Amino acid sequence: MTTEDLIRALTADRCIGRKPRMMLLTALAPAIAFVAILFFSRIGFREDIDDALHTVRFLFKFVVILPLAVVTMGAMIRCADPVLAYGWWARLLPLPLLLLGAGVVAELLVIPQSDWMVRLIGSNAVNCMTLIPLLASGPLAIFIVALKGGAPADPGLSGAMAGLAASGIAASFYAMNCFDDSPLFVVAWYPLAIGAVVLAGYVAGRRVLRW
Repeated sequence: MTTEDLIRALTADRCIGRKPRMMLLTALAPAIAFVAILFFSRIGFREDIDDALHTVRFLFKFVVILPLAVVTMGAMIRCADPVLAYGWWARLLPLPLLLLGAGVVAELLVIPQSDWMVRLIGSNAVNCMTLIPLLASGPLAIFIVALKGGAPADPGLSGAMAGLAASGIAASFYAMNCFDDSPLFVVAWYPLAIGAVVLAGYVAGRRVLRW
């Protein structure tokens, strides 16, 4: 018997009659619904959404954020197991960063250096830092509860991954409200907002998911 088999056997009683990964898959619907309801009832689209849909910078935000949400949700689902194994999801985790990096390089090449700082600071930093964590709060709580039904190998890391998945969903909606479309703004402020949720998830995971 391998070490991994032994760990799975020791956690069999904890997971008996339940399918932790299925619980997390089931949790995706209410998590997304929470964000959608909060977004459309309290925040809404930016005023020039029709024009924005025809711009490359606006659409590029989703080229980065949607893969982040999908990949991190897939990795989070694997976190419910007593043996940490992300599989091929681990190889996809750097993809959103690579895409964003390419966008930043392209932005630096096409705009004057005098505009770099203006694009980076933007005008929506406060909203970004508050609305993404706010929108992510519900999905994070839902994911933590679902993960508790499994046997996470690393509670802190599992909680952090739940925070990353939750903030990926939140950022996907928030980007439809954000007026700053420059990749420079995205690389400066979105990671800070997402990082706050990841940290909250890590702390919650350490406290709630221990077994």
